[in-house]
Amino acid sequence: MSKLVSPHGADQLKTLLLEGAERDAELTRAASLPQVLISSREVGDLIMLGIGGFTPLEGFMGHDDWQGVCNHYSLANGLFWPIPITLSTDQASADSINCGDEIALVDSENQSIMATMKVTEKYRIDKTHECQTVYKTTDTNHPGVKMVMEQGEVNLAGPVKVLSQGDFPTAFSDYMTPTETRALFKDKGWSSVVAFQTRNPMHRSHEYLVKVAIETCDGVMIHSLLGKLKPGDIPADVRSNAIGTLIENYFVDDTVVQSGYPLDMRYAGPREALLHALFRQNYGCSHLIVGRDHAGVGDYYGPFDAHHIFDEIPEDALQTQALKLDWTFWCYKCGGMASMRTCPHSGADRLLLSGSKLRKMLSEGDTVPAEFSRPEVLKILREYYRSIKEEDKVEVKLSGHSAR
Repeated sequence: MSKLVSPHGADQLKTLLLEGAERDAELTRAASLPQVLISSREVGDLIMLGIGGFTPLEGFMGHDDWQGVCNHYSLANGLFWPIPITLSTDQASADSINCGDEIALVDSENQSIMATMKVTEKYRIDKTHECQTVYKTTDTNHPGVKMVMEQGEVNLAGPVKVLSQGDFPTAFSDYMTPTETRALFKDKGWSSVVAFQTRNPMHRSHEYLVKVAIETCDGVMIHSLLGKLKPGDIPADVRSNAIGTLIENYFVDDTVVQSGYPLDMRYAGPREALLHALFRQNYGCSHLIVGRDHAGVGDYYGPFDAHHIFDEIPEDALQTQALKLDWTFWCYKCGGMASMRTCPHSGADRLLLSGSKLRKMLSEGDTVPAEFSRPEVLKILREYYRSIKEEDKVEVKLSGHSAR
């Protein structure tokens, strides 16, 4: 009998997504409400609230929750939470809204109504303080810091009724909700499930990490981020195809499932690793693989800061535990994948693997060693980079034509 971890801070998932006649009626009512435009990041957060990924939250955080999360990793009621889930707007829009008002939340990119919200609080935050506590830097070259500093001046808090999952269910075949993954795990009889977080196609190091996890648990969920990334990262559909091909050719049947979730990357390093563990608990996972530079960007975090942060939080903060894995690489003397804990040889014998290095080699047309990535995966990625170059050539040609 499958016995999955409980949702975070609750006996069952808190799903805020309306369906059927109830959704239709609320959508009609929403059309008459004042509208507030929300960013891509806020859309992803909203969908996670809707599908139960952010259980037990009932909406966007107020000031006390924001402050508690920044300063102490906890909501005002004491429940562990590592990153603020907030919604902001400009001063003029905030001035037109009173506490107690109901508003419609509208995706700023496609103008679709995503939810209704009862505004219970309006407040301003110290953006620099949020950046320093959550991202450990105030450098606006950091994509997460840039996002916070550019958000609206006023935060709006309150419970939400979610009306849409956007395009995720139709645009991505591997998109699944926590309700769906929990049902899948139970159907498979899995109790110990390890999540592997990825925003990149999987190279040999990633494959090795997942196979290590398979040795110790019932199954692994390769869980891909489907929201927005930074420029240069590989699109979700290409990643999904590459991962699916890897699973088909190099994993035992019924040991791995592929799934996706709707968030944008925050690149918050250690804090985001904690958030990744928290919502994987809601998806039904007992463990999260935490490798080198988890959710990091550039050189803002140490390679294993995301390991250390799990030792700094209370033992009962999360049911989902970190599966901390060391730096992995191909060792020519060992004749295979290894880690710092298993390989006795020198750096000269090792081929260090990374997603950024793989992207650089592919984008520049360099030869990729067979030890770096599986040939079936490389074929998909080469076709993607070839298509980009063809598009660039067309754009240059059109640009030159229009200039004449």
